[in-house]
Amino acid sequence: MNVATFEKHRVALTGHCYRMLGSGAEAEDAVQETIVRAWKSMDTFQERAAVSTWLHRIATNVCLDALADRSRRARPMAEGPVGTPEDQLEQRERTHWLEPVPDARVIPADADPSEQLMLRQSIRLAFVAALQTLPPKQRAALLLTEVMGWSAADVASTLDTTVTSINSALQRARATLGARHEEPGALTEAQSKLVDRYVAAFLSYDVDELVSMLRDDATLSMPPFSLWLQGHASIARWLAGPGAGCRGSRLVPAPACGLPAFAQYRPDGVGGFKAWAIIVLELAGEQIVGMNSFLDVETLFPMFGLDLVA
Repeated sequence: MNVATFEKHRVALTGHCYRMLGSGAEAEDAVQETIVRAWKSMDTFQERAAVSTWLHRIATNVCLDALADRSRRARPMAEGPVGTPEDQLEQRERTHWLEPVPDARVIPADADPSEQLMLRQSIRLAFVAALQTLPPKQRAALLLTEVMGWSAADVASTLDTTVTSINSALQRARATLGARHEEPGALTEAQSKLVDRYVAAFLSYDVDELVSMLRDDATLSMPPFSLWLQGHASIARWLAGPGAGCRGSRLVPAPACGLPAFAQYRPDGVGGFKAWAIIVLELAGEQIVGMNSFLDVETLFPMFGLDLVA
């Protein structure tokens, strides 16, 4: 076994760590630590076990160690009351917020279609913060059983607990997720057309058209700012007011978290374009229910393989 063997599992491990941690950058750090630990403990690997199982066991414990030192990541909508376009912007540390991750970093291209759908579901649950509401060990138990397909006995061995405890944790985790544990699947034809309409409206900066695609209770958020807005009137005022600097932007497709997403390059005022945000859209039926602009371009654009200027 060599480093190349470990690298074959990098995408799957990154997906697992993202589901646990809620940050693409943090997930990549966790995978690096997983490979280091695996390399140092090669003599403990038992050939009868699958390499993937062994690595995921190590990765799970790396993530649990990381989670023991900090609180869970959040989204602005879970942090405080809905704001208004006139509110003063307040910023939190990047590490406070849940962050998107590129699909290509967490969904193996060679996975069969049914597996890809399941992986998209779990990545989406991580993005909408549903998984982050679970205590770390419940989160790990749910992911190892439902995503990895492990038995309760295998999970109990990994988490150093009993099968009874794992079954109890799974019951509580599924109850907590409840109706949020849904299958997003691939975009329907109507949803694909909706995304195309969004792109056209954003590029022409047609605020009325953008708002017409939103559900009545749709939200707009802009981490690392804590401000979030809800509803047609507030979002329209923001887009036409403080957000008007986005007029004339370019969008580059950047699929993330199993959802439609785009890299936004905003005019820099001197004839060029600068990285501004990763925009992730949340859809329900044929409407947009969430527009999320992540502004930490120095971290996110390189992760997506994108330049900071265009």
